[in-house]
Amino acid sequence: MPYLDNKTTEPDRRDTAAAVGVRGWLSDHAPRRIPIAYKLAFVITLLITAGMGVLGFVVVTNQTEVMRSEANAFGRTVVAQLAETAKEPVLAEDELALQVMVNNLAHGGKLLGAVVYAENGSVLNQLGVVPRFGVLDVYNEARRIERDFYALDWRHELEEGGSEALISFITPIRFRGLTVGHALVTFSRTQMVESERKAKQMIIAATVALILLTIGGAIIMSRKISQPIYELMHASQEIGEGNLAYRINDRRNDELGTLMSAFNNMAQSLLEKSQVENALSRYMSDNIASEIISNINQVQLGGKHVQATVLFADIVGFTRLSEDMTPEEVANFLNEYFGYITRVSQLYRGTIDKFMGDCAMVVFGVPDEDPNHRFNAIACAVMIQRLTERLNLVRMTEGKPAVKFRIGINTGDMLAGNMGSHDRMQYTVVGDAVNLASRLSSVAEPGEIVIRDEHYNDPDVQRRVIARKFKQIKIRGKTKPVTIYRVRDVATTYRREMDEQLDELVAERLES
Repeated sequence: MPYLDNKTTEPDRRDTAAAVGVRGWLSDHAPRRIPIAYKLAFVITLLITAGMGVLGFVVVTNQTEVMRSEANAFGRTVVAQLAETAKEPVLAEDELALQVMVNNLAHGGKLLGAVVYAENGSVLNQLGVVPRFGVLDVYNEARRIERDFYALDWRHELEEGGSEALISFITPIRFRGLTVGHALVTFSRTQMVESERKAKQMIIAATVALILLTIGGAIIMSRKISQPIYELMHASQEIGEGNLAYRINDRRNDELGTLMSAFNNMAQSLLEKSQVENALSRYMSDNIASEIISNINQVQLGGKHVQATVLFADIVGFTRLSEDMTPEEVANFLNEYFGYITRVSQLYRGTIDKFMGDCAMVVFGVPDEDPNHRFNAIACAVMIQRLTERLNLVRMTEGKPAVKFRIGINTGDMLAGNMGSHDRMQYTVVGDAVNLASRLSSVAEPGEIVIRDEHYNDPDVQRRVIARKFKQIKIRGKTKPVTIYRVRDVATTYRREMDEQLDELVAERLES
């Protein structure tokens, strides 16, 4: 058995590489998007070009047939005249009369040749250019144009070189139903061919001109038709980029006008929804506001049981701090520190539940799930205390008293949802775990963070948080005392990022 080499040859590899190169070039240079105006122009041009092409073909074919019919009619008339006048001379075998008759016919101007054959095909008299083959061959090659009349297209070789297109018409010479001979006349087809060529050129030129005009008109019309689509596309991009105030000002009385009006109505609805959401975000966290807006028709009382973490941050000695302040200064003071707490909470996926006087309540793990809510709550508390320490340095230079927070954190089962009445409700968390977090904040010392032992003993928390046992406290409603830990800091791994964020917040405070 011969050995078959299945390896790819060098030419095959070159062909494959070339094909890959061509596909790569096409992929790099092909337009990513073809405008609809060009698509419409192409389709319209294609349809009109096809229509004009068919029309041109029909006109050229019809014109050719008309010219050919006229030539056939003329040739049939001339050859019929020759056959009629040649009857008696053929029967009488009068060659002189035939010669005179053929000569007179040839002097008509358009005739290139004429010949009269006997019944057996022998030439009785001829003049000018005649076919080189016999009568039987002429009949076999010719096409029938009418009863007893035939036409033959052929070419005559010229002495000076080249050839000329000719057409011969032949018909039997009949006397009392008997064929006594054959008459043949020859004309030049050059004029007819030239006329056909000129007619084709004229029609093709007209077709091409109309196609070019059609392409221009199709592009203009396509752009006019597609302009509203481009406006809708641009408006969609503006809306997608957040410009909800963008509107389409074009007014049309067609389907596109209806679509534009619907788009403007949709944009207005989105703007109003965004305004409502922004307004709600001033009274509650962004994620809660978004959830309410997303389920605006399903807002109802009730909630669901979740595992979450709650943080209470209480300003120490607020009554003493606010004694010498006007109501406006008190409001500005609270807004400043609550603003810091809000910023820090957002960094650690916390949600402001509410502000109660000089106390802030922050929840982690709701309404958005967060598997790291236990650590994030502690990190948020550490950052609040460290930020407060930095801000106190600034306050001291301004001659203002220092601010300290007590922070208590607890994690556990709680109910999260809409609480209150059907007329007035609030999204919040309730349960024993929440109450314990509030209790822990009250036992913390100024500048401290307190958590339960169960919270600290979580492996994920213990490896990332630095804390030490503080003490045991009695909680109302619980038989056993609760062991609490005092949080000192987060692990070194997380300190660097926290320091960078603190620098940014303090820099903003100094700039303001």
